[in-house]
Amino acid sequence: MSLTKNASITLSDVGLRWPDGSTALSGLSGSFGTGRTGLVGANGAGKSTLLRLIAGILTPTTGRITTTGDVAYLPQTLTLRHETTVAELLGIAETLAALRAIEAGNVDVRHFDAIGDDWDIETRADEALREVGLSAADLDRRVDEVSGGEAMLVAITGLRLRRTPITLLDEPTNNLDRGARTRLTGLVTTWPGALVIVSHDTSLLEHMDDTAELHGGRLTVFGGPYSAWRENLEREQSAAAQAARTAEQAVKVEKRQRIEAETKLARKARTAKTNRENRRAPKIVLNQWRSDGEVTAGRMRTEAAARIASAQEALDAAEARVRDDEHIHLELPDPGVSRGRRIAELRGTDRTYVLQGPERVALVGPNGVGKTTLLEDLILRRPARPGAAGAALLTDRVGYLPQRLDDLNEDASALENVRAAAPEVAPGIIRNRLARLLLRGDSVHRPVRTLSGGERFRVSLARLLFAEPPAQLLVLDEPTNNLDIQSVDQLVDALRSYHGALLIVSHDDAFLARLDLDTVLALDADGGIRPEG
Repeated sequence: MSLTKNASITLSDVGLRWPDGSTALSGLSGSFGTGRTGLVGANGAGKSTLLRLIAGILTPTTGRITTTGDVAYLPQTLTLRHETTVAELLGIAETLAALRAIEAGNVDVRHFDAIGDDWDIETRADEALREVGLSAADLDRRVDEVSGGEAMLVAITGLRLRRTPITLLDEPTNNLDRGARTRLTGLVTTWPGALVIVSHDTSLLEHMDDTAELHGGRLTVFGGPYSAWRENLEREQSAAAQAARTAEQAVKVEKRQRIEAETKLARKARTAKTNRENRRAPKIVLNQWRSDGEVTAGRMRTEAAARIASAQEALDAAEARVRDDEHIHLELPDPGVSRGRRIAELRGTDRTYVLQGPERVALVGPNGVGKTTLLEDLILRRPARPGAAGAALLTDRVGYLPQRLDDLNEDASALENVRAAAPEVAPGIIRNRLARLLLRGDSVHRPVRTLSGGERFRVSLARLLFAEPPAQLLVLDEPTNNLDIQSVDQLVDALRSYHGALLIVSHDDAFLARLDLDTVLALDADGGIRPEG
């Protein structure tokens, strides 16, 4: 990769092997500059591992990592004690306790040492917390009294307060609702120092100065946000594919020319043989002709082989630049949902919305208002709780994808899991359908527990899409959580092929915008349901 100006993080031939001897990263070199960098790549590429190496949590097996200052790091999942306070999560509890002790008249020197230059810490904390919807009044609250999204924002705010030269955030928008994502974006756009964010949230990635990608064991950096990087990548891939087609044609031409040359040599050899048999020239002349012919033939074959090898080498190089990222193209059975067919009812405390025909509906709202509970009530046909929204299914043919992919038989294969949903379908047909979901070869026979996260997700999706009889309604709860960008693309491809009704809960507006939705419904804390926009 080309080195970024004013590099804050430099990687020199970095490698990491796990204790079992397997390789996580190998020969990784490059740098991250100052400002904001979005780090993207497929699940399993090593993005989280790279952040942990930079943060010093892991030690490289080979190579070296240098930084221009201290590094702060926030993992994907916060592990917190219930009694942890907001002040502790911010990282200012000790300083705040010392400040309050001095204000109460305790002049012990250790309190002054704990405060250092942070006499205005409570004021700064209040200003920072207000950016995420809280205030200094919340400093003594326990984290189990705030939402998971608020806890994540508080933790990120704490990193800002520390003023660390380099900050690393790993998937910070996971499980954040739309309001929390907006607040996070506000924090990111004014972040001091160098910031590296691993994320599949394309909206957040639009606010980055640079986009870095881990792909094929290499780190590359592009100067610009995600959309500009994606556009550049698509241009490069288009050019690479064209170069591969041209190189493939060149190989065919060289091979055809060799066949034509061999044909000419064969004709000349037959003519020479006829001349020798008919003694049309002195023996010494015939021998010379044969010797010259053999030399010419040898030279021609050597030159032709070299040209073919050169053309093949160019083809191999061109094909190496073409990625094997594949898109899903499905031909799914029609679930038979007519325009007038009533599929489900969503009963708010203020109105009832009827999902009718092959309608595509998104359900949005802040975390904690009961979106997941509403979906579970729908699927399990539970009665509504007093003062809350309810739901009713009007079809028996429904498929449900919960947030946690725990509906699979971990010891069974992908093929066996899908056959359980479609027992009357022949195994060969299911294998063909799984191949269209990019599950091929031995992967369909391996236990699900051995599959990657993206593969597991596609198995769960296959159970829904290939069920017999076909589901008339698909219900998906935050399906893009923990999916890489390529897997989200594949999910969009699959859902576009589905002709039934769709009800989906998601905070990912960029994802929802790609689904050609008919309606977006907002659920509020009082159980009200209203069309959005």
